[in-house]
Amino acid sequence: MKLSNKIVLVTGGTSGIGLEAAKLFREEGATVIIVGQNPDRLQSVAGQLGDSVTVLRGDVSKPAAVESIIKQISEKFGRIDVLFANAGMGLASPLEAITEDQIDRQFDVNFKGVFFAIQKAAPLLAKGGSIIVTTSFLNEVGVPGLSILSATKAAVRSLVRSLGAEFAPRGIRVNAVSPGLISTPFHGSSDFPRSNSTKRPRQSGIGSRFIVSARPGKSQRQPCSSRATIPPS
Repeated sequence: MKLSNKIVLVTGGTSGIGLEAAKLFREEGATVIIVGQNPDRLQSVAGQLGDSVTVLRGDVSKPAAVESIIKQISEKFGRIDVLFANAGMGLASPLEAITEDQIDRQFDVNFKGVFFAIQKAAPLLAKGGSIIVTTSFLNEVGVPGLSILSATKAAVRSLVRSLGAEFAPRGIRVNAVSPGLISTPFHGSSDFPRSNSTKRPRQSGIGSRFIVSARPGKSQRQPCSSRATIPPS
């Protein structure tokens, strides 16, 4: 198996893309650590995946909470080979209705959460390791009502390019995956803009559009097609 004896940390791993990725990591032989906030979902994941997975509760938007999580991982495993920074959230609102709280909440999770997960995990990342960050197709297109969510994803995409250069001397890869619309609880529970009709349009599974690969001195986009639409969990 490709990931035998590898330690993988997945934030936002209790549903959707994060959960499905965690399952694939486990199937490839990795020891998987899943971080989430919802205790019921964490318990459900522990029941589904069994003893091969460690679940930890924590709020990635709080640096102290992230530091505590990394400390627990250090004490139990000693290192991290793969970090999948996947935790995210979104709020839809037209320009005139956006509040400071909405901005703070989205940047706290989507940008600060990613940044501090990487920063705090950095000392444990092994040579030849990998950091994967979930961004969104929104970092390239404009969608009414999603200006702040899009801005957080664009910020993360830029962060990946810079951190790719910083981690290169240690032999650690940094990549961003930018999915299109996928049927997950994230999209199902988010108040995304409605169409001109009275009904909310159904979300269709489109799969990942591309990967942003950050290495010193260059970045490139590689086509990335999803094998299957991830169903709601």
